[in-house]
Amino acid sequence: MTFVCVPARRLLSLRVRDYYGKIMTTTSAPRFTIGLLLSAMSSLALAHPDGHGAHDLAAGFLHPFSGLDHLLAMIAVGLWAVRLGRRAVWTLPIVFPLAMVAGAGLALSGTPLPAIEPMIALSVIVLGVLVAVGVRLPVVASALLVAMFAIFHGYAHAAEAPSSQIGIYAVGFVTATVILHALGVLAGMAAMRQANAPLQIQLNRFAGFAIAVSGAVVFLTT
Repeated sequence: MTFVCVPARRLLSLRVRDYYGKIMTTTSAPRFTIGLLLSAMSSLALAHPDGHGAHDLAAGFLHPFSGLDHLLAMIAVGLWAVRLGRRAVWTLPIVFPLAMVAGAGLALSGTPLPAIEPMIALSVIVLGVLVAVGVRLPVVASALLVAMFAIFHGYAHAAEAPSSQIGIYAVGFVTATVILHALGVLAGMAAMRQANAPLQIQLNRFAGFAIAVSGAVVFLTT
């Protein structure tokens, strides 16, 4: 009988690659990411605003990029989705924009929501830690957590919206959100394609903790 000794580090690498290979080697995740980007571009095309509408569309689109807290939270959603698996890659980038629109509706209806800015900063911290540590929650629980944070992000977007053309403005910030989610998914997929399992872990830890620390800075300065 012949025994083959496999080093523990190599075994870990094989197990990690086998698990994430179910996500990365299939075309569903890349196709979904491409679909996110195409849907974002098509929403801009269908808006076809003129004059002030074009200005409001641009303002809405740029708003998520204007704040580090918004930008990092949305990228973190994509990163975490990849760590959670295929179902989350499809679910979280859809749930977040939908819940964000609900939050915008609360703002437009005049419904008060406490601690908007602190909650947005907290979302960056929590999502960053989840990415860094690799916390694996059920998809439903993950979606509910992401949706809760998205409500506050949407509320903040709508609170700074122009009085006119709010619909066009919303198309802008939802489109930007979808693009940022897609970028997060692509970054997460690129990290998981690394052949070295410890390197995969280090990349995620670095990205997650960098996001969390940035969120803590925003939280302390809010």
